[in-house]
Amino acid sequence: MNLDKSTKRIAKRVKKGFQGYPQISLAYFGESANCATEVVVGYISEEGAAAQEQKFSSKGDARTDETIQTTLLKVIERADAKTVLEVAGVSIIK
Repeated sequence: MNLDKSTKRIAKRVKKGFQGYPQISLAYFGESANCATEVVVGYISEEGAAAQEQKFSSKGDARTDETIQTTLLKVIERADAKTVLEVAGVSIIK
């Protein structure tokens, strides 16, 4: 799957807002606000459940890495997530 198609499909799921559980959250981290070298995927199966997290890293910007974006989409689909949340921007790693 190409990068453009994956990012559009993820963005479409994010725009829907809260639809219930299971829920996936995406948070990007990097050395600067311009380059996200890591993405943390959080999974919550039901209300009140502890979040399970998985981290993906990239040498470049994870937001433009086709492999990572395709993987994120597959994680969302396989988890049958009703809600996909994305933290806006890139959090700085110190």
